Amino acid sequence: MTMAKTWKFCALAAAALLVLAFIAIRPAFASLKPGATAPEFATQASLGGKVFNFDLKDALAKGPVVLYFYPAAFTKGCTLEAHDFAEHIDDYKKLGATVIGVSVDPIDTLNKFSVSECRSKFPVASDATHKISQAYDATLGAGPATLSNRTSYVIAPDGKIVYAYTALDPSKHVANTLQALQKLKTP
Repeated sequence: MTMAKTWKFCALAAAALLVLAFIAIRPAFASLKPGATAPEFATQASLGGKVFNFDLKDALAKGPVVLYFYPAAFTKGCTLEAHDFAEHIDDYKKLGATVIGVSVDPIDTLNKFSVSECRSKFPVASDATHKISQAYDATLGAGPATLSNRTSYVIAPDGKIVYAYTALDPSKHVANTLQALQKLKTP
């Protein structure tokens, strides 16, 4: 390899690392802030491998909603996060909350994911058109490679966002949303 080609390769590699570093640090804040009105949506979801229509407005009529976006079913981080939500679903129910996960995966994939990784304890919804993720400013990537960014929202029954958190690391989404729900319950 010539010196010019080596330099060009190093420059491209450095640029790629900068982009990855930006993506890694960018998720410190979700873009829809507490106090904003949560965009309404309805979509296909799966619970225990059975498809149904999920409507945010209907869910909010029953209490607060934890809406979490994740990049892709059956990936390591998304599987860990689904397990964590499943293990704590009784805590959410005690606080009167509905949990729904959203990704760009097709509903057939989510039917399997809802059984094996969500352990049939909470639904996951398909956002194959990216419209929901875009409305919640929870996208990662661009074009056909767009995924949902790992973002969690707690939405009060009045439709207002009371908590938002974005981080690719799945380890704090459950603890943080439970804490936000506890604060919502205790004014």
